[in-house]
Amino acid sequence: MAKRVLVVEDNELNLKLFCDLLRAHEFEVAPVKDGREAVARAREFAPDLVVMDIQMPHVTGLELIQQMKLDADLRAIPIMAVTAYAGHEDEDRIRTAGANAYVSKPISLARFMEEVRALVPTG
Repeated sequence: MAKRVLVVEDNELNLKLFCDLLRAHEFEVAPVKDGREAVARAREFAPDLVVMDIQMPHVTGLELIQQMKLDADLRAIPIMAVTAYAGHEDEDRIRTAGANAYVSKPISLARFMEEVRALVPTG
């Protein structure tokens, strides 16, 4: 059975890129463009991994990571943060919020998939 990945990203090009890349590697993908829908969608979709943009309108990825880590049903799901922030302090803040991995934009496709595979071994 395919591993399931929820992709939360407000930028349509990045959302399409991440989803296409994951699908090409045999993952089942659920895209979420509006961060306000992310927690509810995670409950419905029951992903094996969440790919989370950090800078989004309405609600930040940091806030969503914190919400998910406080939710008994969602806290065990690994989260990979994806962001244009590149400073060491930013990475520390993102990891402290509960992200299991961190990939900075612009994305290296090989590094992106390396991190996904580390968080969701496909056997």
